[in-house]
Amino acid sequence: MSANKRRRGTSRADWLEAALEALRDRGIAGTSVEGLARSLGISKAGFYWHFKDRDDLFRQLLDFWSHEMTEVLSNNPTVIELEPKERLMRIAEAIVQYDLTRYEIPVRQWALSDPEVARAVRRVNRTRIETVRQAFVELGFTGDDLEMRTMLFVVYHTAEAPTFPEVSRKRRKEQIAARIDLLTSR
Repeated sequence: MSANKRRRGTSRADWLEAALEALRDRGIAGTSVEGLARSLGISKAGFYWHFKDRDDLFRQLLDFWSHEMTEVLSNNPTVIELEPKERLMRIAEAIVQYDLTRYEIPVRQWALSDPEVARAVRRVNRTRIETVRQAFVELGFTGDDLEMRTMLFVVYHTAEAPTFPEVSRKRRKEQIAARIDLLTSR
């Protein structure tokens, strides 16, 4: 296959997914255009079809992470239209099923040294909190009770897999209903 055909076959999303994998495996300093091209099995010239430079890649990477790990649920009409308890279940199940927290630690680590990344992480946190809070509001929770349940849900589902990697996805899925029952009971 010619280099041109390979280059055109490698999408922007392929580059961004490879960058997230590199970020997870080697940190931001270890995320290079050359390394990404190598991992994709193409020349680095293909990079410039999608990005101006490494900084542009990193800016787009934050948007991609935000969309793929948060907005796919928070902006999903099928999820938003569910009854609140079912919505919380669907969100929790999707987080486990699609491993939506697999990049939490590296992105948050990156945020410690980059103010732009820190702002993106705060935006994602707000989106997650607003989405979950709305479900608890609809269930009738208010005040400190509302905030506590919202924070517990968001923090637990953000940190469960990275904190307890030895717990299987199957086991995590089995525990969702009990956790949602606990958080939604009065």
